[in-house]
Amino acid sequence: MKFTTYLKEQQKLIWFLLAIIAAFAGILYLYDTSLKAVIYPSLLCTCILIIYAVVDYAGKKAHILKLQDTFSGVTDSFPESRTAEEAAYQEYIANLMQQQKEQTMRQEMHYQDMVNYYTTWAHQIKTPISAMRLKLENEDSTLSRQLNSDLLRTQQYVDMVMVYLRLDAPANDYVFKSCSIDDMIKKSISTFASEFISRGLALRYQPIDGTIITDEKWFCFMLEQLLSNALKYTRKGSISIYREGSDCLCIADTGIGIAPEDMPRIFQKGYTGFNGRTNKHASGLGLYLCKRICDGLSIPISAESQPGKGTIIRLQLNQYQLKAE
Repeated sequence: MKFTTYLKEQQKLIWFLLAIIAAFAGILYLYDTSLKAVIYPSLLCTCILIIYAVVDYAGKKAHILKLQDTFSGVTDSFPESRTAEEAAYQEYIANLMQQQKEQTMRQEMHYQDMVNYYTTWAHQIKTPISAMRLKLENEDSTLSRQLNSDLLRTQQYVDMVMVYLRLDAPANDYVFKSCSIDDMIKKSISTFASEFISRGLALRYQPIDGTIITDEKWFCFMLEQLLSNALKYTRKGSISIYREGSDCLCIADTGIGIAPEDMPRIFQKGYTGFNGRTNKHASGLGLYLCKRICDGLSIPISAESQPGKGTIIRLQLNQYQLKAE
């Protein structure tokens, strides 16, 4: 609260007191009182008024700071009210804050119930998926390979559900440590090995040396999403994983590409663009989840694409420095 603001709020009272001082000075002057006898009490009253204003301003400023601390959650109770009107406002605001706390608790309970339900569902759905994979293990045919590919995508969608729920959880389960880039890439590639073979797509990859400080589980999930996207929109040609410069990891494909008008929005939640409208099964969540995970891991992600020529996703890995605590 600025002093000028305080003066504007108190201007009626100030003008009233100045008018009283002027009235008394005028009365004294009309009774043939000497000029010094008029000026001295007038100046004295004015000084008292200034001192009162400064002291009152300091008190009100401290009072407002306490109120601001209350509203920001620093304290749980209001400072003592100075007027009946302020007391009424404080009571009303206290009721609103209590309602907000209760609503927040209900939302957290609802969110936790939902997470518990989908966690149970995800674990239960893995049982029939694993059973179907076992039944297809000893069979090698076009149909079995197609079914294995469909099961893989089903498993991915289950994982996407869990990741989507955990993104906005009050606490995340990031575990940062030094991880081999090559090991994480190979682990992600192995997930899609059968799909590369069945579709006759070439994988171009040379081992990449080096380590980064990251969460292996989240990083691998993000890589798998990018590879899944590349496979989804690449009908022929190849998918390449390579290092660009010293710190940039690239995932490139020779797929259908992305329209220029869609590029600014590909990482937005639920945005499918022209390709998504063509592919009715697109959810618009894959790249959104990748962007959210990259934000959590502090990895800048960007895309470059030309329709009919393919897409390149770039991950900047140069920000990691291991520090002793």
